[in-house]
Amino acid sequence: MPRAKYDRIYRDLKEKIETEFYAYQEMLPSENMLAAEYGCSRNTVRRALAELTAGGYVQPMHGKGVRNIFQPIEQTAFTVGGIESFKESAQRNKKQPFTKVLQFAEITADDKIEKKTGFKRGTALYYIQRLRSLDGRPLILDHNYFLKDLTRGLTPEIASASVYDFLEEELGLTITTSKRTLTVERVTQIDEKYIDLKDYNCMAVITSQTYDDNGIQFEYTQSRHRPDYFRFQDVATRRRGGTGA
Repeated sequence: MPRAKYDRIYRDLKEKIETEFYAYQEMLPSENMLAAEYGCSRNTVRRALAELTAGGYVQPMHGKGVRNIFQPIEQTAFTVGGIESFKESAQRNKKQPFTKVLQFAEITADDKIEKKTGFKRGTALYYIQRLRSLDGRPLILDHNYFLKDLTRGLTPEIASASVYDFLEEELGLTITTSKRTLTVERVTQIDEKYIDLKDYNCMAVITSQTYDDNGIQFEYTQSRHRPDYFRFQDVATRRRGGTGA
């Protein structure tokens, strides 16, 4: 099924949930009602609801429907389980985003970059360093490496807006999977130069390798966050039948 058919519904429902059009614990309209509202099949609605479930927005209730379980929080939250752009995260958290491109270069991976990113030595890459601000506060420093073969046409202007919008809408890239590691690390000189650290001497760091629908890694990112301003959240489900505690 083409992503656009259900993605429009997913985004609209997600916005209605985040803006509390549907209150916390309220049941969403039935699949039949949503299909009629959006002029689509029930299967398309199910796909959109599955995305909302995976993101922790709703919970399917067997024989009853789908319940809104999203609760707005004051502290900015970045999801771990989903793949979300900085712009999308800012919109969800009702913050004003701003991105400043500090570096933009075309490079070739050497042994050091291969060990760090997973891109083979000799691979042509875009390297981008970006300072992310929310409501005027510089809080995140991103180091991005993009596979040039799959992301040709990237520019500093695109990097200051949304790389994912460009990849998905202009290049037709399908982004599917991201492997992530969360750590707490001491601040670096670059962190100190650009981030308003207050008295903190550490950063919350998410390192990710992201793949397209052909299983090709097209991105490596190290995203460094000031620790007090962010809460990382995920949604987990338990499958019975396994062994353990």
